[in-house]
Amino acid sequence: MNTPISALLDRKGSAVHSVAPTLSVFDAVAEMNRHRIGGILVLDGSRLVGMFTERDVLRRIVGAGLDPRRALVADVMTPNVITIAPEATIEDAMTIFSDKRCRRLPVVASGRLLGVVSIGDVTRWMADAHRAEAEHLRNYIAGGVPA
Repeated sequence: MNTPISALLDRKGSAVHSVAPTLSVFDAVAEMNRHRIGGILVLDGSRLVGMFTERDVLRRIVGAGLDPRRALVADVMTPNVITIAPEATIEDAMTIFSDKRCRRLPVVASGRLLGVVSIGDVTRWMADAHRAEAEHLRNYIAGGVPA
């Protein structure tokens, strides 16, 4: 899949949901629930400083017995987020998802956040591409599409 990440981002849109690092975990979870997402970017102004996910809640809040109303996102988020460039390919993203065991990649160019792609976005893209290829091959075999 040599398709650039920018094509996937164009298709899904560039909306980014984020919270401030000073927000309580309770409020960050409420924001994630409101958007029906499993992870949210942590921005300090426009600067990406971390990612906060359901896994962080389970391991670092529930597992540690912390009060989500008192704990701050900055204290339990995953810092140093792995990002991907818009010109990287879908195959590059799949490799990162597999090797780094992450589910979301912020798309960043020249220090500017352009959007986020998830493992689900990539899976949908691939499934659609495979369906289109199968349809093309069926048409070709049936004589409906010239080679």
